[in-house]
Amino acid sequence: MIAELLDTSKIRKLLFLGPKGSYSDFAKNSFIEAFSLNCVSTNLKSISSIIKALKDENSAEMAAVIPIENSIEGIVRETLDNLSSLKKEGFKIVAETTMEVNHSLIGFAQKKSEIKVIRSHPQALAQCKKFLQDNFPDSLIEEATLSTSAAVRSLSKDDPSVAAIGSVDCAKMYNVPVIEGEINDEVNNCTRFILLSKFLAPQTGKDKTSITFSTENKAGALNKILTILEKNNINMSYIDSRPSKKELGEYVFYVDFEGHIEDEKVKQTFEEMKPFVKMFYVIGSYHSI
Repeated sequence: MIAELLDTSKIRKLLFLGPKGSYSDFAKNSFIEAFSLNCVSTNLKSISSIIKALKDENSAEMAAVIPIENSIEGIVRETLDNLSSLKKEGFKIVAETTMEVNHSLIGFAQKKSEIKVIRSHPQALAQCKKFLQDNFPDSLIEEATLSTSAAVRSLSKDDPSVAAIGSVDCAKMYNVPVIEGEINDEVNNCTRFILLSKFLAPQTGKDKTSITFSTENKAGALNKILTILEKNNINMSYIDSRPSKKELGEYVFYVDFEGHIEDEKVKQTFEEMKPFVKMFYVIGSYHSI
């Protein structure tokens, strides 16, 4: 059964990975602007808590914004592991957007030599590893936080020895000075965010479809699926696998490809795939904003 076509006027509550000032917060604002959403925004502390909230309320009035991939660190495993669990509730990806990630060193220290502790999300710390190694001694303490904005928000004028890695916009939001900007080890650092809701995005001609499936645990099972995709001229842009968490050696596969669920060749591909899969779910057909 195909979900109802996207009607953004029905979305009244939008969840995002918080707190305010996080990159998810800025991505959320992009979706609100693109779809003229008239809704209440609520920030939660983790991706898993957002997924749980979607399941618990299970309402067409709810939507959520979560990160799915970073150009440096790769796929966000917590997101990938949770997407297939939304099959029963019917939440799907309806749009994606990409945010440029520019990290800054933020804090109340007058000099970098005063800093003894730097806090941030683990990915942000990893993305600035060379900068930290080149500018601080081995005794520097790196503290992981749930988000870059949580790290910035935790800073105090009373303790300039603690700094954070986050965005310039976040620093402005919490009125904390930027000590040094553009500290990313890699210049081209972007994160892709997805918008989840209980609707199906309409065809645009520039669509991407994401699916998840599992196969029998035997030789050649995945190859049959890949052969079907190739035969139907389906252009894959991403494939990954994760343990099913049900049986040792059993995996769940994730595939992104060009096209929309309502395209005839995609419909035909799905029909040919179904005899060879144990579990199959269309995570969404969508486009970039």
